[in-house]
Amino acid sequence: MTKKTPKTGAHKITKWIWKLFFGRLVFSFLVFLLASLGVFGQLPTFEELENPESNLATEVISIDGKTLGKYYRENRTPVKFSELPENLIQALVATEDERYYEHSGIDFQGTARAALKFGKDGGASTITQQLAKMLFTKTASNNIFKRLNQKVKEWVIAIRLEKQYTKNEIITMYFNKYDFGHAAVGIRSASRIYFGKEPNELDIEQSAMLVGMLKNSSLYNPMRRSALVEQRRNVVLKQMVRSEFINEKVKDSLQKLPLELDINLEGHSDGTATYFREYVREFMRKWISKNPKPNGESYNIYRDGLKIYVTLDSRLQHNAEEAMTEHLTNLQQIFYKQQKSNKTAPFYDLEEEQIASTMKSAMKRSDRWRKMKAQGASIKDIEASFYVETPMRVFSWKGDIDTVLTPYDSIRYNKYILQSGLLSTDPSTGHVKAWVGGIDYKHFQYDHVKQGKRQVGSTFKPFLYATAINQLGLSPCDEFPNTPYTIPAGKYHLAEDWTPRNAGDEYGGLRSLKSALANSINVISANLIDKTTPQNVVKMAKNLGVESDLIAVPSIALGTVDLSLYEMVGALNTFANKGMYVKPMMLLRIEDKNGTILEEFMPETKEVLSESIAYTTINLMEGVTRYGSGVRLRTSGAKYPDNVATGYPYQFDNPIAGKTGTTQNQSDGWFMGLVPNLSTGVWVGAEDRSVHFVDLSRGQGASMALPIWALYMKRNYADEDLNISKEAFEEPENFSINLDCSKEIEEDEGGEQKQLNLNDEIDF
Repeated sequence: MTKKTPKTGAHKITKWIWKLFFGRLVFSFLVFLLASLGVFGQLPTFEELENPESNLATEVISIDGKTLGKYYRENRTPVKFSELPENLIQALVATEDERYYEHSGIDFQGTARAALKFGKDGGASTITQQLAKMLFTKTASNNIFKRLNQKVKEWVIAIRLEKQYTKNEIITMYFNKYDFGHAAVGIRSASRIYFGKEPNELDIEQSAMLVGMLKNSSLYNPMRRSALVEQRRNVVLKQMVRSEFINEKVKDSLQKLPLELDINLEGHSDGTATYFREYVREFMRKWISKNPKPNGESYNIYRDGLKIYVTLDSRLQHNAEEAMTEHLTNLQQIFYKQQKSNKTAPFYDLEEEQIASTMKSAMKRSDRWRKMKAQGASIKDIEASFYVETPMRVFSWKGDIDTVLTPYDSIRYNKYILQSGLLSTDPSTGHVKAWVGGIDYKHFQYDHVKQGKRQVGSTFKPFLYATAINQLGLSPCDEFPNTPYTIPAGKYHLAEDWTPRNAGDEYGGLRSLKSALANSINVISANLIDKTTPQNVVKMAKNLGVESDLIAVPSIALGTVDLSLYEMVGALNTFANKGMYVKPMMLLRIEDKNGTILEEFMPETKEVLSESIAYTTINLMEGVTRYGSGVRLRTSGAKYPDNVATGYPYQFDNPIAGKTGTTQNQSDGWFMGLVPNLSTGVWVGAEDRSVHFVDLSRGQGASMALPIWALYMKRNYADEDLNISKEAFEEPENFSINLDCSKEIEEDEGGEQKQLNLNDEIDF
């Protein structure tokens, strides 16, 4: 019998190592098997892996292809792999997963190294594992055993993802899913918010910064810790050298560069066209209620990734917002100075009781009042809260101010702020090109384009004159006496005689229709409405697209009605569009996330006037800017020899049809300006009509609103790509109405000085 060789200590150790090794393999196999069977908790199904849950932001896209804003729960707009720059992918692989293209979801070599170092150099999670965690692990557990369970499931999911998707698809999903902070979910939102670029425009150092944020976007956020982020970016660049994506020379040069951020926040109250986007949101709410998905479910603009293509032009919108800010910044300072001598500032013409009532109404409309009332607070407690000093942020034209005020004082402070609205459309298509509903959506959410209605003053007069020309067969050169005109009591249901007066009580001689409109001669407006009847003027305004209720009384000749900018611009478009009314149009089409068209929108049109009447009205309105209340747009020159040198800064010499408007006490200033392919209306005033300029020189439409139009158009003309016309309005064929009133203008009483008298535009 052969005697057994005694086992040495080394042999026993070797045997135990092999047992441990195979035991680990078996254990790992069993863990993966049990995890894949769902023993440790439910795993995503095949369908969930095929369509992982994601909230996709709905985009509002301008006619020139720019994203104006988004609606979202998560600000995510997916990109394709082809839209990712190579330097971004290289930075990711070099920093997060060097063997990404070599493993099948789990880097066992990296995992073993991490285990030996007890995780000191990180957990060796692959890009695929990180994606699995983002997609299917909502919150990482702090409990070590639960976290190990989550980790095992992430490994299983990572392997399944590798089977389901290509490497490029996984990288794309990863970049589309990651939250970079500040509502920048996904690489497209991040590149737009932090650098104002699309992903494929990112430079190497910018890609490196964004990849550096993947470690912890809250800690490594450039808006909070720029120095730390710059250090992290440089680590990424160093990793790119290690992976041979860039060389040392490139790295050294890039590491010296500052971050050079271009922050463009995409919150609901941030960015451009905020008031317009709110209009679109409300439109979509109604559209969704009437247009379900094929399966009967409702669309969700916060999750379904719709594409809303709109008529707005981002360049015109930008110009409009800049023009409004430039003018109102200066005008506001002038207004503040006037208020220093006002004992009831900022109110005029109100008794203390009326001021108290006005302020009480404003308090009741506030969020504070609404929230406290919903919480069950008593009226006494709610009112008392308005007199407790509170930290807050208030609006100023130099930027928001952090301060401490009582809510009551903050409301009164806001009453000082001049508000404004601007709407710009293409008269031939009805396309809305720029929509500025107010000065700052974060602080003032009332939209002065479509919601707000204010007394329109003399801007209503073109409707009266068009009615007179159409109904009575008048020409711009027909003359009327510039003398007081009375419509007696009883006529048109008047309770007493109605005798409007001219501004400055200036009368005498004859005035042509062109001169009368240019200088807003009220007595001639009274004469015209009596000859045409208020009913026919109302009918004309309605045919031109005015939707508001209009009472057929003689005073509408002076613009006593309250209308919106939306209505006014839409109606005046008809004259520029040869008598054809086109309803203002905001949306072009709606697509789903796959590009399937859900609805296309077509213009609504109707013929209102003949081309001849429309052209004649335009010619009348051109007189306003040639020698009337809008003359400050002009300069002397060959095209307009009847102008004197104005000395104003705008110096336009192309044909412009316009109309100023100023209401009683200078509460509202208007200017409507039309060129052949762009009609624009501007309104300026305060929230309350009792808040206004005390003098006409500052408070008239030519001072409050016209400069915004001028600054806007200066910017538009400076950009030749916009193709804004400087040509004359097209004269109809076989046109026979006499428009040459030069003789009458030269002989007009008061001569040029009279023509330039801006006081004549105010209506009473």
